Amino acid sequence: MFRPIEPSNARATVTLHLEGRPISARAGDTLAIALLNAGVLRFRQTAVSGQPRAPMCLMGVCFDCLVEVDGQQNVQSCMTEVRDGMQVRLPTGARRAGDRA
Repeated sequence: MFRPIEPSNARATVTLHLEGRPISARAGDTLAIALLNAGVLRFRQTAVSGQPRAPMCLMGVCFDCLVEVDGQQNVQSCMTEVRDGMQVRLPTGARRAGDRA
């Protein structure tokens, strides 16, 4: 899907977990790129209509790439660098009651 312009061994790899499934990513990549490279096409769905959403701008403007990272909801995956051991969940609707972020 995305092809790096540098050799594949130029950067170390990290392992993150998407809902328990291990995913390898290149250190320094954003979470959105790592998920897209792993074949994830639906990142969230709208709370009102249930329509699927995926990253569109990849620069923090559209908010269609929101995911849960290490228990924190509504994280912009396009603005978050991958790190080893990161736990990622795809949201399935509106935020939980009481959450502020």
